[in-house]
Amino acid sequence: MPLLLLPYATTTQALSATTAQVIHGTEPYLTFDNGVTKVTTTDDLLGIKLSNGARFTPATNTSTAANPIQLPEANQSFADVGMLVPTNTNSIALSALIGAPYNYWGDDDGDGQGTNGVTATGNLTVSITDSNGQVVSRDTILNTCGTTVPPYKLVLTSTAGSLTTRYGLPNSSSFSGGTATYYISPKAGPTICYAKPNLTYGTGSTAGPTTIWNPDKGFLVQSTEPSSYNRNFPTTGANNLYFDLDISGINGSTLTWPTISQGGITATMRPSPDNANNIRVTLTGPNYSTNSGGEPNHVNSPSLPQTFVLVGYDSSYREVVRYGFVLKQWFINNGSNCNKYAHVVSWCSSLNSGIGYRVPELKELTNNASRDSYGNPAGTYQRNIGAGLFSEWGYMPSYTGSGFRKDFRGEAFYWTSNKRNSMDMWCANSTEGSTRADFRNTPDGSCELEVCATNIAR
Repeated sequence: MPLLLLPYATTTQALSATTAQVIHGTEPYLTFDNGVTKVTTTDDLLGIKLSNGARFTPATNTSTAANPIQLPEANQSFADVGMLVPTNTNSIALSALIGAPYNYWGDDDGDGQGTNGVTATGNLTVSITDSNGQVVSRDTILNTCGTTVPPYKLVLTSTAGSLTTRYGLPNSSSFSGGTATYYISPKAGPTICYAKPNLTYGTGSTAGPTTIWNPDKGFLVQSTEPSSYNRNFPTTGANNLYFDLDISGINGSTLTWPTISQGGITATMRPSPDNANNIRVTLTGPNYSTNSGGEPNHVNSPSLPQTFVLVGYDSSYREVVRYGFVLKQWFINNGSNCNKYAHVVSWCSSLNSGIGYRVPELKELTNNASRDSYGNPAGTYQRNIGAGLFSEWGYMPSYTGSGFRKDFRGEAFYWTSNKRNSMDMWCANSTEGSTRADFRNTPDGSCELEVCATNIAR
C-alpha cells in the first residue's frame, strides 16, 4: 500500500510557539517633558528637573538650607524648574494631569489610547516658600536681592496612586505617598539690590510699602529700564546728601565708577565707609554760602529733570552693573539756627536773583497723610519714592555737611508755604516728617528753620 504523505507547515509551528508566550512591554508613565523624563516610581514622581537637564529625586537630593541647589541661569523662576505639578496650580489630581490640556503621560507600547484607555488616581502638591516663610509664586523671578529671600524651600507631596492602561503588560505604575524637600537658590550675578539713604525712622509706622522699602536695606530697585529710571530713588536732592548702593554678586569697590556731572549737579561714587562692598553716592550742587564779608554768594538753579546713570566698570572697562535715577527737584537750606516766616520768604525769592527758588509746599517735604479729628495733618511720614524730600531721605540732620540740622531747641522743623489759617503756617519736621503749625505774623512770629525748593520738573 502506498505511503500517504501529509503537508507540514513550519510556519504554523513557529506561530504556535510564539503565541504561547505572554508579550511583555513597558509600563505607562507620567511625563512633563514629552517623554524625556518618564515617571514610573514614587522617587520619580517627587523629582524635579532644571533647565540644563539636571535631575534631582529624593534618592539623589542632598540639598540643605546651607547647601542649596543653584539654578543654572540668572533671572529664572520656579516655572523654569520642571515637575509634574503644572505652573498654573499648586495642587492637582493625577486624573486631571493625564487629561487635556496637560496630557502628562505616555506609553511606549502605544497602550492606553482611546476613550477610557488610561486612568489615574492620587494627588500631587507643591509648596514654595522663601527663608522667611513667605509664599513664593511659580512666576516670581528669583534673585539674591528681591522681595523674597533665598534660599527657597520647594516641597513636593504625593498621596498613594497609580497610572493604569486598559491593555498591555505591564499596564500599571504605582506610587506611594511621600514628601520631598528641595532647597534652591538663584544663580548669583552682579546686581544692585538697594539704594540706601539714612534708615533712621524707617520702621513701624514710618516704613514704606514692602515692594518699595526694606527697613534694613533701604529702597528696592524699582526699574532697570532706562525708560523708567524715574521710578527709582532719589527724585529729590540737596548738596551733600548721600546714599549707598547695596551690591550683590561682586565687590563694588573693585569696580571703577566715573563721576557724573550734569545740569549743575554732580554724583560722586566712592566705597562706602559702612561697607566697602557697597558704593556711596554723594550729590553736590547749588548750595548756600557766604563770602569773606559774610554776604551771600550767588546761587544758581540746576537744570532739571536730570537722569543720572551710575555705571561700575571692571578692569577692562566693561560694564558690570548700573543704576539710574531721575532728579526732579533740588533743595537749598542756609544752615541757620532759625528765622521767622517773613525771612524765609524773602530769602528764597532772593536766590539766583529771584529765579527758580521758593518756599516748599508741605507735600514736597513730607507725605504725612494722617489727619486728626479736626482734619489737620498728624503723625509722621512713610518712607517712599517721590513723596517729598524728608520722606525719601529720612533723618536729615544725619547728613554731615548738608546744612540740615536741629535748632537750639533740639528740633528740626522747617517752614512750608501751606497755611493752617490766617495766622499760622504748617511746618515739617526733618527727622520723621511730623508737622505742626506756627505763627507767621511779625514781630511775634515763631522761629523755624529755612529751606528753599525749585519747582518740580516734569
